[in-house]
Amino acid sequence: VGVYKNGRVEIIANDQGNRITPSYVAFTADGERLIGDAAKNQLTTNPENTVFDAKRLIGREWSDPTVQHDAKFFPFKVVEKNSKPHIKVNTKEGDKVFAPEEISAMVLGKMKETAEAYLGKKVTHAVVTVPAYFNDAQRQATKDAGTISGLQVMRIINEPTAAAIAYGLDKKDGEKNVLVFDLGGGTFDVSLLTIDNGVFEVVATNGDTHLGGEDFDQRVMDHFIKLYKKKKGKDIRKDNRAVQKLRREVEKAKRALSASHQVRIEIESFFDGDDFSETLTRAKFEELNIDLFHSTMKPVQKVLEDADMSKKDVDEIVLVG
Repeated sequence: VGVYKNGRVEIIANDQGNRITPSYVAFTADGERLIGDAAKNQLTTNPENTVFDAKRLIGREWSDPTVQHDAKFFPFKVVEKNSKPHIKVNTKEGDKVFAPEEISAMVLGKMKETAEAYLGKKVTHAVVTVPAYFNDAQRQATKDAGTISGLQVMRIINEPTAAAIAYGLDKKDGEKNVLVFDLGGGTFDVSLLTIDNGVFEVVATNGDTHLGGEDFDQRVMDHFIKLYKKKKGKDIRKDNRAVQKLRREVEKAKRALSASHQVRIEIESFFDGDDFSETLTRAKFEELNIDLFHSTMKPVQKVLEDADMSKKDVDEIVLVG
């Protein structure tokens, strides 16, 4: 969440000091509702009542093949209600069924509070971003989520457009072609925009709905799980908590490798009373993921083809995520 002041957007940190908040909502056994970092942190201990990826369900029909595909992989239950996907969780008051909009509203409500804490006053209006490929139903459902959270959504704008505005590209004169390369946690989106004196048009979009940082983490996890089995003869996959601990440390290590060439991963009492201690180098990280990195170029080629442009027609490239 950010606030627009003095001609630029200031991103606001949440109560954990993080500038991004994971879109996670968890319902705990003692009747508490956790949102953001706190929810994500207890994913392993309470997987069936920790909800994420509502964005993959919002504004879609139950019969949508992507809904059927994604639902198979979620640890929480996805059920049909009014021919739309809903999320079923177990709370202190028994089973509850939520629409994706309601889950998203909880996340937006948390962002609203984050902004209010920073500004010291109530926030009533907001601009909300969505992927460029969202259709009308998905956009309307996102707007509804805002309304449920107590926000008046003044405008829904495309994520790549927001990224370009963040870099002030709308302030440049003349007509510009901008390629936005957005590699997120779970999805990869490439967009080609034209900006003509501040007016944006999304010319083409492409990407991979199941490629992102989580996949890089998973490759590193698989590597260490194999290594651990070879060294100790033990399969840590049997222990959900050990896997989750490793996932958290691997993600931390990945971030650290942006600045360092190697990083130590140490986890006390990791599995069966043993500690975990290994090194991850930048070279190894790249080797484990090189095919995934290469696979990002296909959608880039595709948007250029669809926009009927060649590489030399691109004036600006924006990297996001």
